[in-house]
Amino acid sequence: MMNIHFATDEELLRWDDLLAANPDGGNVFSTCEMAETKRLNGWRARFLVADTLAITILEKSLPLLGTYWYLPKGPGVTSAEALTTLLPELQRFGEDNDVFCIKIEPEIHDSSEATAALRPLNLIHTRPVQPNVSTIILDLAPSIEEIMAGLNQKGRHAIHRAERDGVTTHAVEVNDDNAHIMYDLLIKTAEGRFETSVRSYEYYKTFWKAFASSGKGSLFFAYFEGRIVAGAFCMYVGHKGLYKDGASVRDRTVYGASHLLQWEVIKWMKDRGVTSYDLCGAPHSTAMNDKSGSFYGIGRFKSSFNKQVTDYIGCYDLPINLTSYKIWHRIGERIALSLSWRLKHTQWF
Repeated sequence: MMNIHFATDEELLRWDDLLAANPDGGNVFSTCEMAETKRLNGWRARFLVADTLAITILEKSLPLLGTYWYLPKGPGVTSAEALTTLLPELQRFGEDNDVFCIKIEPEIHDSSEATAALRPLNLIHTRPVQPNVSTIILDLAPSIEEIMAGLNQKGRHAIHRAERDGVTTHAVEVNDDNAHIMYDLLIKTAEGRFETSVRSYEYYKTFWKAFASSGKGSLFFAYFEGRIVAGAFCMYVGHKGLYKDGASVRDRTVYGASHLLQWEVIKWMKDRGVTSYDLCGAPHSTAMNDKSGSFYGIGRFKSSFNKQVTDYIGCYDLPINLTSYKIWHRIGERIALSLSWRLKHTQWF
C-alpha cells in the first residue's frame, strides 16, 4: 500500500522541489502558480503526495455527480508500469473523497507497448486538455554554441537574418501595459483560427504575473524599427522549461523575428539551469507534413528548431463512480463545456 495523503504545509512550501523530483522532472502546469490561476475558472487546488510522488489536483464539485479531479500533465510518472501501480491506489483514495472521475495526462511516451499496458486499467481515452500531447523539445544541456550549431539550417538562418535586419529582443517586466500589449497580440494572432482558445485578459495577467513574481517565468518582446512585432511568455520548474504563449503581428514586416525571440528565451532558460525546453505543441509525428491540419504552420515553425516530435499517450479518464461517470460522459461534460463558454465566455478546463 502506498502512503497517500494531502500535502502538509511543510510539503507545500517546497512543492516545486517535490515536483522536480518526480520521474518526469516536474511540469509547470502542476505548479502552485498555475493551480492558483485556475481558481478563476472555478477550480479548487489540492496537492497530494503518494509515497514520494507529488501530484497536483484541480477539483470541481458537480451537482448530483460528486467530485471531479483533473491532474494537469500528471501524475508525474514516465512509464505505463508505474502508472499501473499508482492508479489503483489513487482510485481508492479518490473513492474516500467522493470523487467520481479522475482525468490524467501523464508524459508517458506513446508506443504500442504503452497502449497495451494501459488496456487493462479501464481508462477512457479523451480529448487532450493541454496542447502538448505532441510537442517538440529542445535539449539545452549543451553549450549555447552547440545548441545554435544543432538547430536546423532554417532556424539558424532565420535567427541570423533577423539580427542582420535590426530586430532586437528583450525580457520585459510583466506590468499592466506590457500585459495588455501581449494580450492584444494574442487576440490578433488568434483571429479566424483559434479564438476559442484565448482566455480572458485577467486569466493571462494573473498567471503571467504569478510566474514572473516567483522568478520562474518571463515575458519577452521582439522589436523592429521601434515597433513590437512578436511576444512570448515562457516559464520553468526545476530543469524543465515551457513556451506557454506566443503571438506576432499579422503583417510580417520582418523575417525571423519570432525565431530570434525564441533564441532570447533559450538563452534566458540556459542562465537558469533549464536543460529541457518544451515548445508546447505540434502536430502528431505522423501528421507533421499534413498541410490541411490546423497546426501545420505551428509545426513548421517549431520544427525549424528540432525536427523530432515527441508524442505522449494523451489524456484519459479513470471512472470511479460508474453511474455518475456515465452521466458525465454522455451529456454532463458537453453541457458543462458549452455553458462555460456561452455564459462566461471561458473554457471549462
